[in-house]
Amino acid sequence: MSTPLRQKLIEDLQLHGLSSRTQEVYVVAVRQLADHYGKSPDQISEEELRQYFPYLSQVRQVPPSTFQIALSAIKFFFEYTLQRQWATLELVKPIRETKLPVVLSVEEVGRVLARVHRARYRVCLSAIYACGLRLQEGIHLQVGDIDSQRMFLHVHRGKGNKERYVPEPVGVIAATLEQPSPPGMAFPGFQMGRWCIGCPCRSGSPSRGPTRLQICPG
Repeated sequence: MSTPLRQKLIEDLQLHGLSSRTQEVYVVAVRQLADHYGKSPDQISEEELRQYFPYLSQVRQVPPSTFQIALSAIKFFFEYTLQRQWATLELVKPIRETKLPVVLSVEEVGRVLARVHRARYRVCLSAIYACGLRLQEGIHLQVGDIDSQRMFLHVHRGKGNKERYVPEPVGVIAATLEQPSPPGMAFPGFQMGRWCIGCPCRSGSPSRGPTRLQICPG
């Protein structure tokens, strides 16, 4: 995708009030569409766009969540950035997920956490599990977000940039506060892709990379 077009898409996403993480995945999804056809996305025809979604679902067999992101991103790009109201964008519907998620038992979760040897990382994952936090919410937790008097966490990086208070089980807050860390981040050293969050090693870049969780070796 050409730089001016990419910048216009990012500006449109910002004006629409979407989070920085949503902006990132939308730009990637549009870039993947352009890479598939080997040309700028504003040069893609409606028929090519129509063929792209069966390619995702039938050839690549992407998960429903990935299909939904691609559909939402491409629809936003063509309708808002390019101002094209194509019937195909209304015709395509997201893949419906029918299977139930795998839910670990308390004992299985305990065994998983027991394999995490560094106390700081184990406490972070325990807090994410016990408080029902999303991954991004947990690893970006600030020391100042912990209310040890009322036993609450103040979540700032919620979905859609929404804030909320989350009750925390007894003992998790104390374990969090006992972990030595630089000022600010409660759990420095976690990585999203190649970006080390809140860690002095400052490895990688926040702009790209996979979304799987990694742990800094330092």
